[in-house]
Amino acid sequence: MSQHDADLTPDLTPTPGQTVGPFFGFALPFRDSQHLVPPGSLGSVRLYGTVYDGTGQPIPDAMLELWQADGVGSVPTTQGSLIRDGHTFTGWGRAGTDNVGGYTFTTLEPGHVQEGSARFFSVLVFARGLLDKLHTRVYLPEDATAHANDPLLSSLSEEERATLIATREPGGALRWDLRLQGDGETVFLDYWADDAAGEGATGNGAQGSDQR
Repeated sequence: MSQHDADLTPDLTPTPGQTVGPFFGFALPFRDSQHLVPPGSLGSVRLYGTVYDGTGQPIPDAMLELWQADGVGSVPTTQGSLIRDGHTFTGWGRAGTDNVGGYTFTTLEPGHVQEGSARFFSVLVFARGLLDKLHTRVYLPEDATAHANDPLLSSLSEEERATLIATREPGGALRWDLRLQGDGETVFLDYWADDAAGEGATGNGAQGSDQR
């Protein structure tokens, strides 16, 4: 190879991976994105909390997505999440954290997808420093018997289970804080497809943590 050819050879040195955050208030937020149902409407409940990093500091620019069944346990297939009309329930919402790491959703409590199953919200987490989104769940606190039979919760220690169960406040709201790493780290999930067993989930810590 001549020196001229060498000069024309492109530099293919790998560049660092991109993270999925932080997020800014352009395009991703939309009107009423955090309100799956109108605040104060019949059956509505507030789900809220704070997102913390590995040092216990709130994250002011994270984003959460909520996916859930409706009040009778059916998984919605209706379109219209990006244009809230005040009466169509799509089972999906998006909320960014505020300057002190807080988020809030107004939604319905999900019903039992199967008889006797534990009720939960599915949550996707996007934040600074993550190379990919994180999956987790928020279980309703009243389903103690169902929790004991839930394949995910029954595979976790008591301390780990506590990170996935919301707290019911006196006024009826649900409080659930999320910790990406460190003490009280939230259990995150890995999903996979298997021709024999279908989809599955296993507890998984944030970056650098052991899989379960």
